[in-house]
Amino acid sequence: MSEHTTAFSFDHLASETLRLLGPAPENWVPDIPGIDHNVAIIGGGQSGSAYAFALRRAGIGRVTLLDAAPNSTQAGVWRTRARMHKLRTPKNLVGPELGLPTLGFQAWFESRHGAQAYAAIDRIPRTAWADYLDWFRSFLNVEVRYATRLLRIEPVLHESLAHFRLHLEVDGKQRIETARKIILANGVAGNGEPFVPAELKAAVAAGRAAHTAEIIDFAALRGRVVAVVGAAASAFDAAATALEAGAKAVHLFARRDQIASTPVSKVRAYPGIYDNYHALPDAVRWQQALRYRRAGSTPPADSVQRVLKFANFHLHLAAPWQAVEVPAEGITAQVGDEVLYFDFAIAGTGYRVAPEARPELAEIAPHILRWRDRYTAPADARDDELGASPYLGPGLHYLEKHPGRAPWLHNIHVQNPAGFASTGVPLGDVPSMRRDIPAAVAQISRDLALADLPLHLRRIEAEVAPDYGPELYAAAVWQHSAVPSLVD
Repeated sequence: MSEHTTAFSFDHLASETLRLLGPAPENWVPDIPGIDHNVAIIGGGQSGSAYAFALRRAGIGRVTLLDAAPNSTQAGVWRTRARMHKLRTPKNLVGPELGLPTLGFQAWFESRHGAQAYAAIDRIPRTAWADYLDWFRSFLNVEVRYATRLLRIEPVLHESLAHFRLHLEVDGKQRIETARKIILANGVAGNGEPFVPAELKAAVAAGRAAHTAEIIDFAALRGRVVAVVGAAASAFDAAATALEAGAKAVHLFARRDQIASTPVSKVRAYPGIYDNYHALPDAVRWQQALRYRRAGSTPPADSVQRVLKFANFHLHLAAPWQAVEVPAEGITAQVGDEVLYFDFAIAGTGYRVAPEARPELAEIAPHILRWRDRYTAPADARDDELGASPYLGPGLHYLEKHPGRAPWLHNIHVQNPAGFASTGVPLGDVPSMRRDIPAAVAQISRDLALADLPLHLRRIEAEVAPDYGPELYAAAVWQHSAVPSLVD
């Protein structure tokens, strides 16, 4: 059987799954004059697409999915800024299909490459995952509005219905749309920005350094000496990509005296903790997040092995950069007692939580409850980055820093890694999907239903016409007789 025939059969099976599941409920959310969208999802990647499908199955209509990328080929990270060969998570996790196996990656992959091919991979190839997400959106008719950037979230404190004005840039032109709910499914920097060490900022401004979050012209690094600052997975992936592109040499600098290799989060991945993480005491969740940060983000072994194939790869341990100069060409770095020259530097230094740094969140950032507002850690367990993280409600929604001043905040839901301290996983990554997307959708459904309760009461208390009248069963009605008789 050809691959085309197998893929056709799979699509038929997936269609049959939807048929047996039954049609999605009709939109039950009442139309409100002046409201364009019940839910606006910011980000059309894997999480945004999964939310669009889940909301549809929950009967919540008038959902719009916005993405700043100019088109589908430049959207998301899997074909642009992601540089790993394989996803870093296990291949068998529930993804955007949310419990419908025939819509999941395994079924899709086996339909195209066979069950043996799936069994042979240890983790999902990055480009295969990108192809699967393309199929998922297309098959389920998930429509993404590309070239649409959110510039500002403006709360509207209407006396009868609080909502938001979304200030957008659509194909270069500004416009305003309104929404009752917002989901921030906007990637790793969705509640902040890439973290660039102070000593590297001048080099970035001069065009001689870039963060891994950026599109980097690796072909231009051929024959060049490249520095990579950081030792997490993205740093190793960037180093490998530069080496594979023909860099003359790549030096990777780690602050620690060894590469982090202890995945402490694995011990809490079982259902008892994973499924109930949000119910754990704050002190427990803080300690777990702190343990992860102190253990360090662990690059997969194959990411490390990928650079070790090259004799011109050089690893510097316990080697933080102390100072950087930007001469007429290249950059020079003071590292310990050495002064080293590089043509270009890449910062694989992660991201910082700072909603005030994002234009669309700057206005609302002062109202957001942070972990530092809710929990005071012991002196030996303090961590400013964790403290800056938003303290999310069980529906992944923002909470107010000062109760009563911004009650509309609970209508903004977070599906990006800033929620790590609250949820124990980087929201937006595959491990978060099975648990957190249904939780947020349930909260959204509950909030919308209760907000419109008077309208729903009129609906559920309306007159209901009978399906049939007494004539249907009239002939069978027992007719009482004055004369005693035996009943057969």
